[in-house]
Amino acid sequence: MALAFLPLTRLDGFIPIEDYGLIGNLETCALVGRDGSIDWCCLPYLDSPSVFAAMLDRKKGGRFVVQPAAEFTSRQQYSADTNVLVTEFRTAGGEAVLTDFMPVMAGSAEDQPVPWDHRAILREVECQRGEMQIRWECSPQPDYGRGQAAWTRQSGGLVAETGGQGPLFLQLPGDADLTNGQASGSFTLRAGESTWLVLRYQDPTPLSAAACQQLLEDTKDLWGSWVHSCEGPGCAFAGPWHDQVVRSELVLKLLTHPETGAIAAAPTTSLPEAVGAGRNWDYRFAWIRDASFTAQALFHIGHQKEARQYFRWVRSIWTRDTNPADIQTMYSLAGGTDLTEFQLDHLSGYRNSRPVRIGNLAASQHQLDIYGELINALYEFTRYPKNGGVPERALVEAEWPMIQRITEYVAGCWQEPDSGIWEMRGQEQHFTYSKLMCWVALDRSVRLAERWQLQAPLEAWKQERRKVRRAILDQAFNPGLNSFTQAFGSTVLDASSLLIPVMGLLAHSDPRVVGTIDATMSKLMSHGLVHRYLDDDGLSGSEGAFLLCTFWLVSALALAGRQEEAESVFRGVLDRMGPLGLLAEEMHPELGSMLGNYPQAFSHIGLINSALYLGRKSRAKAPGPAPIGTEPAA
Repeated sequence: MALAFLPLTRLDGFIPIEDYGLIGNLETCALVGRDGSIDWCCLPYLDSPSVFAAMLDRKKGGRFVVQPAAEFTSRQQYSADTNVLVTEFRTAGGEAVLTDFMPVMAGSAEDQPVPWDHRAILREVECQRGEMQIRWECSPQPDYGRGQAAWTRQSGGLVAETGGQGPLFLQLPGDADLTNGQASGSFTLRAGESTWLVLRYQDPTPLSAAACQQLLEDTKDLWGSWVHSCEGPGCAFAGPWHDQVVRSELVLKLLTHPETGAIAAAPTTSLPEAVGAGRNWDYRFAWIRDASFTAQALFHIGHQKEARQYFRWVRSIWTRDTNPADIQTMYSLAGGTDLTEFQLDHLSGYRNSRPVRIGNLAASQHQLDIYGELINALYEFTRYPKNGGVPERALVEAEWPMIQRITEYVAGCWQEPDSGIWEMRGQEQHFTYSKLMCWVALDRSVRLAERWQLQAPLEAWKQERRKVRRAILDQAFNPGLNSFTQAFGSTVLDASSLLIPVMGLLAHSDPRVVGTIDATMSKLMSHGLVHRYLDDDGLSGSEGAFLLCTFWLVSALALAGRQEEAESVFRGVLDRMGPLGLLAEEMHPELGSMLGNYPQAFSHIGLINSALYLGRKSRAKAPGPAPIGTEPAA
């Protein structure tokens, strides 16, 4: 069914989060609104200071707008199997198409830096019917709006000096007005006519229309050749949800840094989990946890190279931080450790939700689950033959000394409290999920050692594995609630307990697992979506439903053989997605609006894994490696 042209709505003067599309070049990303405005972009890298940040302050953030001068309706979609974004405008006098993309060269897809002369945002406007006057505005505000661009004219366009972030070259049709750091102008197109606006980073060389068109075709070809393919009717990996999985893998790829292999949690900062409540965080970094899950999700749909990139990034971390206690929960995309958190009080925040934060205090938290995620990612990657060949023994042997150190560390510290998966900023507790992942670290290390006959204190590891399992079963399960709880001795339900069967601690048919699933659906579910928990966490405001947790429920139901329920929950999420197929961290259960940083890797990981579980359960035999949790653990 064709997408409808819709008028643009605003909330407190801001565009709804779901009305933004994502483009990128594997070094950075930009968010383009359905009004043709680029309201978020950091240069040159994803975690660099912003150049456009109108998403966080309509007046001070800066933007790059291309839109009809007259009143319009619009719709957005992606060019099939690509990260090329198409925005269609309709006015009383005509229709026009805006095509936005950032060039991705073949070299960058093979782990090489993006060439300097291709760090650019290309915007083509084509009139398809009637006549349309197009207005444009480019007002970069470098360093999160703390600086101002200084424009000068030169042959072929304009140059904006932005201080320490390097100059920007704007190539445009016609003349421009330059006022107070803002360049603006307009032009008119008739049916069949088109033109290009190009914003290049540091390179002032104009591009011909033919060169722009070639970059567009090359970029489409590269994305189209990268996404997983399916032969015959339906998708062998994801069944009827092939298109949603493709969009999710394209999002995850945009968050993967080609040089380091680091994977960002999201391309944005401070988009609120609850409007006006201060639940605003910077997610433009590589979490051990998020990156591990991302690598596994991509691996399970055939992207082995991205999994190798992830291990290269991990290796760079533990080659430097050889003491497991020194491994942080997250790093910059270049591997930096200083993620000091600051508040940008001069910015209003999205929908006036202060504070805007850069950096993340959680980098210094004690989070025990990361060790299980590290080892489990390696275990998953090496559990299956590569393309029908020999499993990755060499990789296991190469990383075994560090795996041993991590496992020994976990064996000695699993009884400590920590800050948990949700990175609570209060008192440390004995979180159930953290203990589960400590068990996973021990379990997978034992399995790796036995499979590859590697030297290890197996009896000692097995003994600690039994102790962790017994502690979880004795102290995390609440008989009165008939469910596992957030922490030892707690009465608070937490959706992360749904991963107990997924990780293999208990069988999917175990009554305690069934009880936890039912309790989650009864107590944590609202309008078909799952909250991660509902207890007071010391922060103001009530956050939305957590999309990753909803997908965890889908996977747990599928593994428990409750296929119809699983598909119902899964389809409920898909039905509430916008036409672009992008997911934020959370969703308002009643309104269906997106909340939190966007698009969020965790949410798209959950979508991919749920599709895999549903697909595998609906077919007697599915190709490729089985998702995590389908092989029983000890």
